[in-house]
Amino acid sequence: MERSATANAFLIAAAIVVIIAGVKAAEQLVVPFLLAAFIAIIAATPVFWLHRHKWPIGLALLATLVALIVALAGIGALVGQSAAAFTEQLPFYRERMVALTDGAFAALRSLGIDASPDLVSGAFDPALAFSMAGNTLRGFGNALSNGFLILLTVILILAEASSFPRKLRDVLDDPERDLPYFERVAQDVNRYIAIKTTVSVATGVIVGTFLAIIGVDFPLLWGLLAFMLNYVPTIGSIIAAIPAVLLALVQLGPTQAAVAAGCYAIVNVVMGNAVEPRFMGRGLGLSTLVVFLSLVFWGWMLGPVGMLLSVPLTMTVKIALEANPGTVWIAHLLGPADALPAVPPPAASASEPP
Repeated sequence: MERSATANAFLIAAAIVVIIAGVKAAEQLVVPFLLAAFIAIIAATPVFWLHRHKWPIGLALLATLVALIVALAGIGALVGQSAAAFTEQLPFYRERMVALTDGAFAALRSLGIDASPDLVSGAFDPALAFSMAGNTLRGFGNALSNGFLILLTVILILAEASSFPRKLRDVLDDPERDLPYFERVAQDVNRYIAIKTTVSVATGVIVGTFLAIIGVDFPLLWGLLAFMLNYVPTIGSIIAAIPAVLLALVQLGPTQAAVAAGCYAIVNVVMGNAVEPRFMGRGLGLSTLVVFLSLVFWGWMLGPVGMLLSVPLTMTVKIALEANPGTVWIAHLLGPADALPAVPPPAASASEPP
């Protein structure tokens, strides 16, 4: 019996490795479909909202798709133009960053502090933050370049969404027992994506507006980056802030860079610690370690788009595990520490005094 369990464990591990290798090999095909599924989940909320308010399902779908096409076309044009203009300015920003770094080390040496620029640049090159931001936006823009395939997939998913519960009921052995599980997973995923998207849009608008007010170049680009990376809790906000703050330092000086950093800190503290938990609740969260590991794993698997979708993908898995009583313990392990249920103290034994 023990040997059979070990063999099953190795078989499951081998199957997982094969699936991961297959997804990695099919990255060019998987990324557009994952992005389409993500967009379809976002678009499903207004479609069903309009349908509940007496709109015919066809008209609600058409209105949502028109808004979606306008939004995707606008985002694609913004990413393409802004990323190209930012890439053209990268050599200038790098030169300014090198000059500022050399000036800082010269000031340290004048104070008698022996600091090696080569040692610091070998450990951390600030100019790489600009390249990373550009690569992330270009990767997202490249994924959106398959606009027709993504849009067609979104249309088909939304068209099938209304009939899927009936089909699922037909194929389940015990619909009355199993269907509530699937409904709960779908509702929780839709709720999580809707709330996260709303908070991310608000974060991007506030950040982009503030950076435009203080005069940082490409504020729409940094607002869009803040919107996309806000799907990655804690780590994403830091990654989104680094290139914008460094650009403010290069372009406007230390004071304005400190103001920009303060803006990012305030927005993310308010949105992450007050607004989002207020609507989302404590249960829909992940531990920081799981967020980091999912960012690394999905980024390696699917590139920049995988990094952006890493937490929603992992969160979907957690919601599915949480809805099943047999796997709820795994969901608790993935969640943050304050979301774990309190462990009751051991009962006093009969020999102990009350």
